Amino acid sequence: MSVQQYAGSCQCGAVAYEADLDLSATITCNCSRCRRLGSVLAFAPKAAFTLRSGEQNLTEYMFNQHTIHHLFCKTCGIQAFGFGTGRDGIEMVAVNANCLDGVDARALNSKAVDGASF
Repeated sequence: MSVQQYAGSCQCGAVAYEADLDLSATITCNCSRCRRLGSVLAFAPKAAFTLRSGEQNLTEYMFNQHTIHHLFCKTCGIQAFGFGTGRDGIEMVAVNANCLDGVDARALNSKAVDGASF
């Protein structure tokens, strides 16, 4: 796969976005949060992400080292994306591929990451 533009949203549609993503490089993580959410994550520079609606409907959760801004919809509770800074200092977005329109995230060939050990 290559980088393509995808649209996504939370379950109720209050939060909607577009992102340029490469879905051939998704991950699943076993940290305490991702494991419970069942997230399949695709990463891109924050500049490749556009929030189309719902900024006022987002709330944030931070845990562990408080470096990732986990954002979720206040209405339906779905965490469609989050923001953080990569080790190289570039601001990144982590998009939950389960929230992308027309994408079967469970059919992606995701790499398992041992986030529980960090």
